[in-house]
Amino acid sequence: MRVGVLTSGGDAPGMNAAIRAVVRAGLTHGDQVFGIYDGYKGLVEGKIEEFTRKHVSEILNRGGTILGTARLPEFAYEQVRKLAIKQLEKNDIDALICIGGDGTYTGALRLSEMGVKVIGLPGTIDNDIASTDFTIGFSTALNTACDAIDKLRDTSSSHQRCSIIEVMGRECGDLALYSGICCGAEYIVTSQTGLDKEKLLNDLKTNRLQGRRHAIVVISEHMTDVYQLAKEIEEYTGYECRATVLGYIQRGGTPTPEDRLLASRLGGYAIDLLHEGTYGVACGIKNNKLVSTPLADALKMKTKRNESLEELVQNLK
Repeated sequence: MRVGVLTSGGDAPGMNAAIRAVVRAGLTHGDQVFGIYDGYKGLVEGKIEEFTRKHVSEILNRGGTILGTARLPEFAYEQVRKLAIKQLEKNDIDALICIGGDGTYTGALRLSEMGVKVIGLPGTIDNDIASTDFTIGFSTALNTACDAIDKLRDTSSSHQRCSIIEVMGRECGDLALYSGICCGAEYIVTSQTGLDKEKLLNDLKTNRLQGRRHAIVVISEHMTDVYQLAKEIEEYTGYECRATVLGYIQRGGTPTPEDRLLASRLGGYAIDLLHEGTYGVACGIKNNKLVSTPLADALKMKTKRNESLEELVQNLK
């Protein structure tokens, strides 16, 4: 087969490991594999190059994506997708593997509906693809967040301070939930738990009166203005309070062994599925087993609350 591979949307550590796995597994099967630069934008523009083993050597431990990524809102229009299909036909590409998040999956589904053999791989630090337990990049982003929170805890304890740390995650609170548990945060706020500001302020004030030297609050992005919240906490509780937004630092860095392994497994699995005649699906991992889910179903699935971890948070307070 002649297989194309692209990365789209936000970059995530481990994408290079997935590209490497797709290329090497494809070559092992006797396929020709083509790297498509800059996501769907590069596909429309025909930025396509045949890859050999040399192209993917020494990238297993590199963050980001060697193929680059770009957003193309116009890909929502059928006439733009037809241009992409023309490029696939021009290069005699039989199937396409798309690595990214829900936006990438949406583009892949639209191509699939137009007759392209497509497979999606979950590459996003937010862990917000519900058809898989974990996404490529989540483990590394979690490690980055934990490292930052651990450092902030040292300063918070020294200065008897409350620290608010905003992590990424959008509608999915996994980064906040996992990092908060791992770092012993007093409070974790996500879109799933909601923000009860009055309770938060009262509890922090009680903590202060009880003599606790510091407090850590981990919060998902877009929940509130964390700088304003820090001012309110300082005025109400007596804690000196600082807010830190980790931002894009969470996207970069050397992928963890967990992300390298997951990406390698998923990349090889995608090639296996194509040779079995399976496409129009999203690859994932459930209970440590590789699974495939129709793209349409994967996009409809909502990220579920991790009630067992939320209960653990309450028990550890």
